[in-house]
Amino acid sequence: MQQKLLLRCHGQMWNIQVRTSAGVEEAAILDIIALGYIVVGDLETVDLLLNMMHEVVDSVNDNEPLLDSVLMHMGSMYSTLGKFDESLLAYQRAISILKNIYGKNSVFLVMPFLGMAKAYDSIGRATKSVDMYHNAIAILELSRGPVSEDLVIPLSALGNLLLKEGKASDAESTFNRILQIYRNLYGESDGRVGMAMCSVAHVKCAEGNVDEAIDLYKKALEVIKNSNSLSLDDSVMENMRIDQAELLHVVGRGKEGRKLLEECLLITETHKGKEHLSSVPHLLNLAASYSHSKDFVEAERLLRASLMIMTKTLGHDDQSITFPMLQLAVTLYHLKRDEEAEQLALDVLRIREKAFGRDSLPVGEALDCLVSIQTRLGRHEGDLVDVLKRVLKIQESEFGHESEEVMLTLKKLVYYMDKAEPFGEQTDTGRNKRRLDEISITWFLKLWACGCGKKIGISRLLLS
Repeated sequence: MQQKLLLRCHGQMWNIQVRTSAGVEEAAILDIIALGYIVVGDLETVDLLLNMMHEVVDSVNDNEPLLDSVLMHMGSMYSTLGKFDESLLAYQRAISILKNIYGKNSVFLVMPFLGMAKAYDSIGRATKSVDMYHNAIAILELSRGPVSEDLVIPLSALGNLLLKEGKASDAESTFNRILQIYRNLYGESDGRVGMAMCSVAHVKCAEGNVDEAIDLYKKALEVIKNSNSLSLDDSVMENMRIDQAELLHVVGRGKEGRKLLEECLLITETHKGKEHLSSVPHLLNLAASYSHSKDFVEAERLLRASLMIMTKTLGHDDQSITFPMLQLAVTLYHLKRDEEAEQLALDVLRIREKAFGRDSLPVGEALDCLVSIQTRLGRHEGDLVDVLKRVLKIQESEFGHESEEVMLTLKKLVYYMDKAEPFGEQTDTGRNKRRLDEISITWFLKLWACGCGKKIGISRLLLS
């Protein structure tokens, strides 16, 4: 509140000044005020101030002092507001001014080039963004040398962009360069080297070199741990362990993966307590691992432990508890305890309908699970058809009429309707038979229109 009051006072002072003249000094004052509103999160006022600044800088010559700084700040603030075209114009003018003053290889150009790279990336112009990163990197190489730590930020941003664009090989070269810079500056045992190794491991994974990625993650964790650069419970370290565990499961080394997940759980319980909410993700990850290994008894124990923590902290009707509840329902289904599984699925359905609405995707997921459970319990096919119709309506709304999810549900619905009213049986004056014929033809055409003429298995669902 005091910050906003102070900013309003500054704004009133500027209004007094602008009555007599408007120049770069006034733009600089507006710049400071706008940056203050950025800090307090009042973006609506920032937008108004930027409009005023735009009018002022338009009337100012490029040779005025401070104008380049004002324009760079404007470019950054426009990006924060999502006005990327305006951001690019501000940066471009700033670059033009800086080149005229300091030359085309000045380090002062690095920041506006990075700002433009971010703006171009935000509007989907990756090639232009890459060019801007290369401009910044080239200038830093000339002024600071090829192994300067100042290169890390633009190289990292460039690597992430290349990876996002599917250019994993180029991204790997970029991250390897960061790794080499840190090795040259700090030696093999520095924590920053470990962090850079993680980036390379991430690229290796994207390239499909999973075994190499696992080895790199393992070495990176050892380096970071031995360097004491991060605490054991640091979120970065935790995410690295989880990433490595996931890769180990992918290549069939689930036992090794579980050791890492158990380490995550132990560290969290040691630092935050055994019933802290932060333990839940690790309990759920371990449960998923044991389920994957068909150890459903241990998975049930872990899921019940996570549910106990969540209900104790959040209550019995919080929507977030429905994820472990639904997973527990699936686990009980695999343990042939169908009545318990059905009750849990119904509880999930009730909570999610209240939290998200009857036609929401989370409700559709719960209904989808419920169908498989109730099928084995021998529930009437007509009831199952009603449930599947709800699932179909939700999926068509969320994924489109020709999505894979819709096609699979259509297949199941035809199957259960066929069981409910077999062909040739003319109950209820044949209305159900005619309706089934019409729906079957329509859905058959939909399936073929999507190029899915091959038989699709009926028993997909969460419980495969």
